[in-house]
Amino acid sequence: MALTLALVSFSCTGPILGSLLAGALTADGGAWQLTAGMGGFGLALALPFALFALFPQWLNSLPRSGSWLNTVKVVLGFIELALAIKFLSNADLVMNWGLLKREVFIALWVIIGIGLAAYLFGFIKFPHDGPAKPTKMRMALGALVTAFVLYLVPGLTNSSMRNLKLLSGFPPPLFYSLYHQDSECPLALECYHDLEEGQAVARRSGKPMLVDNTGWACVNCRKMEETVWSEPEILEVIRDEYVLVSCLLYTSDAADERSRGDLGGRLNIKKKKTQKKQKKKIKQ
Repeated sequence: MALTLALVSFSCTGPILGSLLAGALTADGGAWQLTAGMGGFGLALALPFALFALFPQWLNSLPRSGSWLNTVKVVLGFIELALAIKFLSNADLVMNWGLLKREVFIALWVIIGIGLAAYLFGFIKFPHDGPAKPTKMRMALGALVTAFVLYLVPGLTNSSMRNLKLLSGFPPPLFYSLYHQDSECPLALECYHDLEEGQAVARRSGKPMLVDNTGWACVNCRKMEETVWSEPEILEVIRDEYVLVSCLLYTSDAADERSRGDLGGRLNIKKKKTQKKQKKKIKQ
């Protein structure tokens, strides 16, 4: 269990702890920064055990084990399946496999949601479930899951309602779709994926250039595009008054040159060239 916990949690804790270790070697870092960071992790993990050791009577107030624990386990299992699809979607985007287009991703979440709702309502049972009927808590949770599934359904269409703003950042971007898209840019905007090409267009048009620091698996980027840029007045300004360049962080691709012909036209991004430009701009 300890090995599993370490492997699963490393994707979240690794970057933070790595940054602390690297920062300790810089002039602005040092032992105190590293000590504070490591101490915070240690305190958070040890605090529950320390409190129960100091005040053992608190253990008596914990709920007793029973079939409800199996319900918790099954519900968390459904949630884990949904999150696993999310992380697989990130790999699919970066590696350009084309397996989990936006509609496929949402359809899988709908199926998982239906299964979870059916379990909470008592239509599905597992071997360790108790014989009792679903409680009011389970029924209420099942109703919430059903409402969530209904919210997902428009995401399967190619209509204006497919932009699920409450989930922005979790599904693949809108242009990564089974449906034909006129543009492989956010919100069907006209954009350029090469910095030099964007600069040339901006000079010719006399418009300022808006550089979109984005990436295929960037959650914050999707949230910005689908919740802020999608506002009509903001979308109009970006479309009419700026030259949009979305390229600088597209360096996580599997190959130096990337083709996305199924999204309409070929989009070739030279990763090494873009990385060199990034480093040069940062030094400047």
